[in-house]
Amino acid sequence: MTNNIYILIIAAILDYLIGDPWGWPHPVQFMGWVISRLSKFFLQICQKSLTQRLAGIVLATVLIIGSGGIGWLIIQTARWLNPVLAIVVESIILASCFALRSLRNAAIDVLQPLLTGDLVAARQTLSNYVGRDTHNLPESEILRAVLETVTENATDGVMAPLFYALIGTCIPHVGAVPLALAYKASSTLDSMVGYKEAPYTYLGWFSARLEDYLTWLPCRLTVITLGILSGKPGDVWRICCRDAVKDPSPNSGWSECAYAAILGVQMGGTNWYCGVAKEKPLLGDSISPISTSHIQTALQLTRYCFLLWLGVAIALLLIL
Repeated sequence: MTNNIYILIIAAILDYLIGDPWGWPHPVQFMGWVISRLSKFFLQICQKSLTQRLAGIVLATVLIIGSGGIGWLIIQTARWLNPVLAIVVESIILASCFALRSLRNAAIDVLQPLLTGDLVAARQTLSNYVGRDTHNLPESEILRAVLETVTENATDGVMAPLFYALIGTCIPHVGAVPLALAYKASSTLDSMVGYKEAPYTYLGWFSARLEDYLTWLPCRLTVITLGILSGKPGDVWRICCRDAVKDPSPNSGWSECAYAAILGVQMGGTNWYCGVAKEKPLLGDSISPISTSHIQTALQLTRYCFLLWLGVAIALLLIL
């Protein structure tokens, strides 16, 4: 248990100080490479909807179990070589599963040119992080896009990986890394093939549905935690029950809405994708327009939520 505590603390510190250095190998890159090749292979050999659905199950199963299994083998090999090496390796891999610093860096990348009035650069930078059209966005819409990205990914990029890492820590002979990697694999699958549009309509259905299920509990726990941190849990839950249920996603709407309720802003509205307008449900009350300070507060709330979960988990591990 002591080693597990060290690993959690070191991983959190590494993510806070370093994050994901540019050019360094990352587990998600390997996952994306495998997903890209397997999905192309399955789409070539599976022409009917049924066979593509079955292939989607195989794709998700192979990647999720494979990612967790490879992580477990790496840790076991490191333990066999040297116990201290194992702690270092496990801490580095676990840190790569957290995206707290990456979210902050992405937000800063967009906000810096925006603060100097360079809308063209802000739009171009934003296009690296979102799927919507950005070339004509005014400042208010850029800020909304950044806040929506930060608050949506707070759950699946930060809190959910931590949730599964903590679950894995409590399971003998498993540890934090395998379950955290397995969840990251599910999240990566959803982002790459979990679309209702062709060609992934049938191939990606299982990945999308599985990611929804895996994220459901950590998302609700995150909403509750954010409500407690804000000092108004009842209002946050009420607004989420009112607005988040309108979102087609069972999780991203709840994550965004919780922050909107706390910040007193409204997210959602019209987004454009390849020239086609798509209406997103309005989340929260438009008490004030979205500003850079709201984005900074959202990032701080995510950090506090992360630290609270981590602190409670470490306290429980020490007691046990």
